[in-house]
Amino acid sequence: MVLPAILCVIIFNYIPMYGIQLAFREYDFTAGITGGEWVGLKYFSQFIESHLFTNLMRNTLLISLTTIIVGFPAPIILALLINQIKFKRAKRVLQTTVYLPHFISMVVLVGLLNVLLSPNTGIVGHLMDSIGLGHINLLASTQTFIPVYVLSDVWQHVGWNSIIYLAALAAVDPQLYDSAKIDGANRWQIIRNVEIPAIIPTIVILLILNMGSIISTGFEKIYLMQNPLNLPISEVIETYVYKIGIMSNQFSYAAAIGLFNTLINFSLLILVNYIAKRTSKISLW
Repeated sequence: MVLPAILCVIIFNYIPMYGIQLAFREYDFTAGITGGEWVGLKYFSQFIESHLFTNLMRNTLLISLTTIIVGFPAPIILALLINQIKFKRAKRVLQTTVYLPHFISMVVLVGLLNVLLSPNTGIVGHLMDSIGLGHINLLASTQTFIPVYVLSDVWQHVGWNSIIYLAALAAVDPQLYDSAKIDGANRWQIIRNVEIPAIIPTIVILLILNMGSIISTGFEKIYLMQNPLNLPISEVIETYVYKIGIMSNQFSYAAAIGLFNTLINFSLLILVNYIAKRTSKISLW
């Protein structure tokens, strides 16, 4: 039963890894993917010594860390709140409502942001003008780009990401709730002493996985939200790789940057997993 899934992983994830050699070659169209002069770490050094390296790393880490700090606790809090609802009908309606944004196309979402945040015609723009803040283009400012990106990302995915925590809460032994109530625990004490300890393993595992992709910010949304005014803060490694590799045809340079990105993510995954294993005895392996 798992054979088709294993084959898909091998075909689409492992076999293409043969192309990693492009990061160490001077790619030549006429020689094919296995041809080209071997140049070693030339492109890695070129990227690290580039004047854009510091800005790209800063922007990528800033957006990723802000997304994790703000977005990671949000589904946990939402799951705990939903779990407190006793009326099943209201609970199902709320769950469906918060899940729906996850299925909105990224292009549609960015289009909605452009419409709503327009300084002249958007609802948010009119609201800001009415309270005396003036016509501020939130998508064109380097100071507001990250808050808009992070908050819209939380709004879109918080409901969907809460599903796994709700599943963990559903597995809590009902006798623990009964015991807590007999001991006189209020709702907050039940959350703190029964529910949160029950989902800590899930929280730790998901945190490890999120830290393992900290350098990989969402390409589509950032690229669609980019404009010349916010580019100093919105240019990240993945958008730069696209522009260098696809638009400028520098395939070897783009492959080297992508491999550099992957190695950092993998190293962080190993480090965070080791720390979690030493401190909480919970880890991926």
